[in-house]
Amino acid sequence: MPDPALAMQLAALALLLVFSGLFSMSETTMMAANRYRLRSMASNGHHGAQLALDLLGQTEKLLGVILLFNNLINAAAATLVSVITIQLFGNERWALGVGTLLVTFLILVFSEITPKVIGARYADRLAVMYAFPLAFLLRVTYFAIWFVNLFVELILRVIRLHPGKGDASDALSTEELRAMVLEAGHVIPHKHRSILLNMFELEDITVEDVMTPRGAIEGIDLSDPIEEIAQQLATSYHTRLLVFDGENDDVVGILHLRRLLGHSIDSDLTHEALHEMVVAPYFVPAETPVYSQLQFFQENRQRMGLVVDEYGELLGLVTIDDIIEEMVGKFTTSSPDNTDTLSWHEDGSVLVDGGHNLRDLNRKLGLNLPTDGPKTLNGLIVEYLQDIPETGLSMRIASVPIEVVQTQDRLVKTARLFKPKE
Repeated sequence: MPDPALAMQLAALALLLVFSGLFSMSETTMMAANRYRLRSMASNGHHGAQLALDLLGQTEKLLGVILLFNNLINAAAATLVSVITIQLFGNERWALGVGTLLVTFLILVFSEITPKVIGARYADRLAVMYAFPLAFLLRVTYFAIWFVNLFVELILRVIRLHPGKGDASDALSTEELRAMVLEAGHVIPHKHRSILLNMFELEDITVEDVMTPRGAIEGIDLSDPIEEIAQQLATSYHTRLLVFDGENDDVVGILHLRRLLGHSIDSDLTHEALHEMVVAPYFVPAETPVYSQLQFFQENRQRMGLVVDEYGELLGLVTIDDIIEEMVGKFTTSSPDNTDTLSWHEDGSVLVDGGHNLRDLNRKLGLNLPTDGPKTLNGLIVEYLQDIPETGLSMRIASVPIEVVQTQDRLVKTARLFKPKE
């Protein structure tokens, strides 16, 4: 018949291992819990989540109470194993050595690794349950934890680590937020995720990255015959047109076609009438961040700005639609230069207009063309060659084979891109 005392000791050892495992699980659970999810639950009135957040706000005390009980239990388990070993085998050294190895194995498997794996896997679910007993134990042993933490604080100060002045665990960088959005693919729809990712880039890009280059701006020249201007106005799909006087750099202003419509009903169109209907242009420095420009448009109640460099030379045109499209993607439009369907052909090539924006090409075709210099494909090719290219010339830029298909007026009108080999 088994010794009742030995049976009780074995039962106590098993119980100690269980409690040790629970405290080990609580340590991993509380440290791995998602604080943002806990905040969301707490804002909805979840008491356990709020209690868990309060405990995480005093990490040194939380770890103190967990490790205090965990180490006490592990020490008690090791002592109990020694007592059981002596009862069974006496003071044999080999028996004590085997007992030490056995208790180490039991604690490692049943009280450390297994509970911590479970705690890490179900951290958010278990944290709100562990918060109640841990908060109670912290209140009961508060003086002991405070006393132990005095020595901890002294050691941290000796090694020049000031308690409470480390990196803020709640502070997330832009890259960390971007990673969170990318990993939330099963929660956030693809379109919404794309918009959020675009928002992160607004602080890093300027109006020069999203503007329409000067060569692609549609405008009217007051030096042209009035019949040609009228024909151009009748066929334009824009609501606002840039007005020049002779040279492209001589900008007169912006013409709103709605004002022109009201005038054409009452009287004939003349150069003088056009000049009177033009409003003063709104100029934007090329290095202005896109997000700041969006705010400027809102504050000044503007929808269009002319982008100029540091010398006041006209570089292009930016509208509020350009900025919004940078965030949410291209709008459905009937404009003839709509290239939103740009994609690789079956032979691995694609025909691209030389004035196409490089960032747009990278996004739609999955390329990595450099965007820290020229903003258009034409500018990139000219800068790379340091010369005006001829038709049929080929090159490779950022592993992308490029062939010049057509040139016009010292510009690359059309180029063919080939899909880079992986």
